Amino acid sequence: MVFSCRQCGTCCMYLGDYIVIEKQIGPFSFECESVSTGTPFVAVIDEDKREIFSDHSFPDQHPHACRFLRPDSGLIRCTIHRDSPAQCKYYRCVVMRIADPGGKQLGYVTGNLSLHADDPVLRAVWEEAERAIPSCNPDAERLYQHTLEAHGYRVE
Repeated sequence: MVFSCRQCGTCCMYLGDYIVIEKQIGPFSFECESVSTGTPFVAVIDEDKREIFSDHSFPDQHPHACRFLRPDSGLIRCTIHRDSPAQCKYYRCVVMRIADPGGKQLGYVTGNLSLHADDPVLRAVWEEAERAIPSCNPDAERLYQHTLEAHGYRVE
């Protein structure tokens, strides 16, 4: 299944220290650095997001968020999606954390509904859910969570 970003902004709310704007070089162009890798890049605001980028209230209210993040019709959008650095392009968010009844974390699920866990019992329960509920089902995430909870797991 191909990963589909939910545009919730959670992954980027603390990237302000990792994606740094070094210099504005045009009205919608910036020289930047991906601090974690030391990689410079040029970011050009996507044409369809220039209007929302012009409103600076969101980054002013969220100083640790990526400076290119903006709200738009209930979503939180990356305004440099085309030019975003590799660390952003390859990131896959965590949509569920799975723990045993005592709270010990056993695994997590990424945005493409892939389980990351070594626990064989948890893996078996997950595989059972995958056979019963196609991941293309729009309610798959909620149904997988319900299945895990029915088996005694704590899901956040």
